[in-house]
Amino acid sequence: MGNGAGRPEPREPADDGTRGPRDAGRREPTEAEAAERRQIDAMNRFSDEPNARTAPPAAETAAALDGGAAGADRRRDALLLETGHDLAETESLSAALKTVTRLSSPGFPLDGLVVFGVTDKFLKVIGQWGYRRGDDEQAFHMPVATTFPATEVVAGGRAVYLSSPGEYRSRYPATWPLAARYGRQAWAFLPLVTSGHVSAVCLVSFRTPMEFGTDERALLVLIARLVAQALERTRTGTAELALSRGLRRSMGATAPATAGLTVATRYVPTGGGLVVGGDWYDVINLPGGRLAVVIGDVQGHDVHAAALMAQLRTAVHAYAAEGHGPDAVLVRASHFLAALDDDRFATCLYIEAEPSTGMLHIARAGHPHPVLRLPDGTCMLKHVGGGLPLGLMPGTEDYPVTDLELRPDEILMLCTDGLIETGGHDMYSGWVRVRDAMSPGPTDDLEGIADRLIKAVNDPLAQPPVREGDDERAAAGARPDLAPRNEDDIALLLLRRDAGVQQRVVPERKLVLTIEQDQAQGLSEARAELQALLHDWAQPDQVDTAVLLTSELVGNVLMHTDQSASLSASLTGEPGRRVLRVEVADNGDELPHQRSPGEMASSGRGLMLLDILSGQWSVRPESEGKTVWFSLWEDEEEDTAEEPADGEEPSVDSWE
Repeated sequence: MGNGAGRPEPREPADDGTRGPRDAGRREPTEAEAAERRQIDAMNRFSDEPNARTAPPAAETAAALDGGAAGADRRRDALLLETGHDLAETESLSAALKTVTRLSSPGFPLDGLVVFGVTDKFLKVIGQWGYRRGDDEQAFHMPVATTFPATEVVAGGRAVYLSSPGEYRSRYPATWPLAARYGRQAWAFLPLVTSGHVSAVCLVSFRTPMEFGTDERALLVLIARLVAQALERTRTGTAELALSRGLRRSMGATAPATAGLTVATRYVPTGGGLVVGGDWYDVINLPGGRLAVVIGDVQGHDVHAAALMAQLRTAVHAYAAEGHGPDAVLVRASHFLAALDDDRFATCLYIEAEPSTGMLHIARAGHPHPVLRLPDGTCMLKHVGGGLPLGLMPGTEDYPVTDLELRPDEILMLCTDGLIETGGHDMYSGWVRVRDAMSPGPTDDLEGIADRLIKAVNDPLAQPPVREGDDERAAAGARPDLAPRNEDDIALLLLRRDAGVQQRVVPERKLVLTIEQDQAQGLSEARAELQALLHDWAQPDQVDTAVLLTSELVGNVLMHTDQSASLSASLTGEPGRRVLRVEVADNGDELPHQRSPGEMASSGRGLMLLDILSGQWSVRPESEGKTVWFSLWEDEEEDTAEEPADGEEPSVDSWE
């Protein structure tokens, strides 16, 4: 690396007998080494950038702060987080490298960075800070066969640390003269890994010798990760950048269009904004004044995960709008994801909320449990039954629905695991941190609670130190030197039932019957009473549908089990916009399964009819037995279903 244009080519000094004692013990380079040195020196001439070695303001600020090693570490982590946020907005690799130099401090005197791109035959400089090329100099090309620290990193995939000029000279004598002319005193050559392989090498140089202890190496590994992500982002192109930013914008705060429930949301991408990942949330307004809230996490933090997330989020939204229950939404979403990509899975938590009553119907697919905050600030982890993550084992999905009543001023918190585990926490210590941030403050400041939760993870200086006698936090794994970092995406959703909201009294009719095995006329009586319940239903054809589906459910219990059938039908809402919900429960343990009967089959069409004719249906396992239910909406557009042939009675089919 030379000092500028016009400098003469270096030549080996002639042995004219004028060498002093200092030169007497120096080994004369071999002809091959000398030729290689001349070739590289002729192609590569770099000089110091006059103003590049001025310490950035952040370094001066860090130097002015004291407070011991622990305080310095916490400030460094805060600076790392700020650097990560700023890197997310950089548009070029050069700008990213300049941003990384903010991490320079008296204890970490970073003085220059160079990124070498890797090809089959050469290393090529693709970005640098602290060095510059002369206008008439050729582009840097280093043969990969050269004995050079960066080529060793490419070959072995491991970082090379050179603590002093003496170590550099002894290990790499052929290329030492290229580095010697800059006056740097220590070097770290770091692999930049993208898509599972070393795609580039980052050279970090220092003004003073460095020992490269555990802390310094950990920081350098993080710098390599930041630079690799910046490099990958610059290579993805404008289309992928537009995708990630569009997805991020699409998850703005969404307020429900119904009184009684308030929602607050937050989304923080990986590394404080480095890339968009697979986390998402959604708030969906459903018919009948109901509300669906969803939170999920697709495996991975790359653009592919983001694309899968966008498609899965759209699919869940569509299934919810179609009127499927929470368990049915997750089953369909699992099949959808498996068909899209059988190598990725996703966790998800889906809630169907009834603002008028505060009832929440919750289904969970491998996602972290929600947290319930009571009006006095007490926080409890609500254990919700659930099934496997979406797309993991298609065909084996079972997502039981848990019913929970959210009382006035209670808050339910849903989040992805980034909020819990970021900063080296496990699930337990992470929940302790969430509880400490969520408990204080008034219930009506929902946005303030959301801000505190994010700050507890994103702001290392906001972490309260572990004091003597604080046994619970110490047992939870909290340490004074534990500085949180945003290592994973964070999606957060808070759902509060509002106090003082005048709830509209919803008119209701209810029918409850128990039909025993020895009461053959019970099914006929149930049909008649259901028709009487629906005497003023706006769509007469839907009355016939309700009777048919109820006959299917009750008849299945009577014909294929030795249990009695418990029938419950409720009609709620204002005339013209009412909802009918029919439930049939029995104590049998076997759950129904949808079948595909042939044209001549005499049974097996029960669930098929439910799926085609009902607005919404599902099977809910109980502590003893099961409940099969369906719903119809009075204001729903009538479906064009085939009518039975004249004289043909609907059969009581089995789906078992």
